[in-house]
Amino acid sequence: MSGSKILVVDDEADITELITLYMEREGYAVHTTDNGEDAVQMAESIAPDMILLDISLKNLDGFEVCKQIRTISNVPILFISCMSDDTDIIHGLTVGGDDYMTKPFSPSQLVARVKAHLRRQSVNEQRSIERITGEVLQLDGLEINLPARTVHVQDREVFLSAKEFELLVRLAKTPNRAFALDDLYTIVWGHDSMGDTRTLMVHISNLRKKIEPDPANPIYIVTVRGVGYKFNFKEGNLHVQR
Repeated sequence: MSGSKILVVDDEADITELITLYMEREGYAVHTTDNGEDAVQMAESIAPDMILLDISLKNLDGFEVCKQIRTISNVPILFISCMSDDTDIIHGLTVGGDDYMTKPFSPSQLVARVKAHLRRQSVNEQRSIERITGEVLQLDGLEINLPARTVHVQDREVFLSAKEFELLVRLAKTPNRAFALDDLYTIVWGHDSMGDTRTLMVHISNLRKKIEPDPANPIYIVTVRGVGYKFNFKEGNLHVQR
């Protein structure tokens, strides 16, 4: 959305200049730094609407920056890095990243992804504002409070990132519906998956670790072989408070 604040964190000046050029063309207000510690402080002081984050940085690497930002903010974080190994990608998503692009990248593709994340963020915020009575979903020790955007497991609050919460709500509000990986990715991330479902799978894994009594044998978010995932529902165990 035009006027949104984008924080670009990268230690390559030419990459920062390129991203800034394309973001400003779209009407975004761009803030930049090449320093990990500064990035954490700026995430709090300027409250950006989205962060584009490299991994190789001064003082703190991008993984640590992401972890620290996640203690204060649910702002969408898109990793942009030359590290293309699956281990690095999965680690970036596990520590709280919402998406991942590898260098070199297409500037137009980056713009499309930024727009998609900001659009989804705006829609979610508007829904929260418009929801007056709200809904609380309760299921055998799991409580999802939609207006408050909180989740409790056995009366203990667990912290979910924005994308983790959206995934959980999407699945829980349509119980027993099996979502294909590509379809669920597109619904939650708001753009074509381009064949990369690793982001979704890592977020599902993170969710299970946070809400499942035994993540290795999930009872809430179950795998549908050959399809994707569904929210497990048995008659009588899901309650909705309005």
